[in-house]
Amino acid sequence: RLVTPDGRDVRPTPEKVKEALFSALQFDIEGRRVLDLFAGSGQLGIEALSRGAVSATLVDSSAVSSKIIKTNIENCGFGDRARIIQSDYLAFCAMCNDVFDIVFLDPPYKAGYLMTALKAVLPLVSDFGFVICEHPPEVETLEKVGGFEIYRTYRYGKVNVTVYRKGEANEG
Repeated sequence: RLVTPDGRDVRPTPEKVKEALFSALQFDIEGRRVLDLFAGSGQLGIEALSRGAVSATLVDSSAVSSKIIKTNIENCGFGDRARIIQSDYLAFCAMCNDVFDIVFLDPPYKAGYLMTALKAVLPLVSDFGFVICEHPPEVETLEKVGGFEIYRTYRYGKVNVTVYRKGEANEG
């Protein structure tokens, strides 16, 4: 059981959405490098590690969230495969030289960061990687952005999950 911050600043992914998401990803996680941007409690990055991801970088701007992520990582025994970074998402993307195979983007719904964050993170995604965006249905997503395009969209009640892949990765 993961620790989550008190209050309304962090909105954990609903369990039903998380289960469906990881069922869809089950064959794409093992051995992958994961980035959980806007990590909150770290649940998506931790779930990926529990399913065989080789590493996870968990980024959140909140000091409270960063401490909770550290606690959750330690409690799950993933300290050797996880890196926790307290940073603004734009600053992290600008300074990061790593490449990731799976990126989880779950920004605060009301902040309107989704498309800005997507554009900022795309240079960090491997050629056959993908970006998984969680957002409310009313948030418009672009069909194509920075050489990536929508691969799949799932709707789970009040939550949409849009998966982006590089254009060439969609063929075949």
